[in-house]
Amino acid sequence: MEAIRYIADILSWLLLLAFVLRLLFQLMRADFRDPLADAVVRVTNWLILPLRRLLPPMGKIDTATVVAVLVIAAGRTSLLMLLSGYTSLNWSIGLRSTLVDLLDLVLRIYLFALLAYWLISFIAPGGYSPGTRLLSQLCEPVLKPVRRLIPPIGQIDFSVLWVSIIIGALLVLLR
Repeated sequence: MEAIRYIADILSWLLLLAFVLRLLFQLMRADFRDPLADAVVRVTNWLILPLRRLLPPMGKIDTATVVAVLVIAAGRTSLLMLLSGYTSLNWSIGLRSTLVDLLDLVLRIYLFALLAYWLISFIAPGGYSPGTRLLSQLCEPVLKPVRRLIPPIGQIDFSVLWVSIIIGALLVLLR
C-alpha cells in the first residue's frame, strides 16, 4: 500500500506542479514560446481549455487556470487522505492542507528557480538560452523590490540571497 501511495503522491504532485507553473507563468507574463512553457501548456490544456469555455477571465487573471489549480490541489489532498486511511474527509482539515500545500509548492518553485537563476548568472552571465529567459521572467519581479532596498555591492547582487532567506523562513512557518 505504501508503494501505491508513493506513486499517487508523486504523480499528483507532478500534475499539480504543471498547473501551478502555468498559473505562475501567466501571472508573470512569461513568454509561452519557450520550450518549457510550451510543454507546460500542452500538459495542462486538457483541463484548461474546457474550463475557459465556462469561466471567462477576470481582468488579467485567467480564472480557468486558477480553478484548475484549486481542483487539482483539492483532488490531490483528497486522494492522499483516502490512501492514508481516512474514512471520512474532514473538509476543514482538507481545505487547510490544500492551501498549505499550494503555498508550500509555490515557495519551493521560487526557491529552486532562484537557485537556478543565481547559478546560471555565475556560469554564463549575459548568456542566452530559452530557459534562462523564462527563469528571468519568473524571478525578476520578485527580485526587483529587494534590489531597491539592497542594491548590488560592486558586481555582487545579494537580492537572491535575501529572497531565498525570506522564502526559507516562510517555509519554516508553514510547517
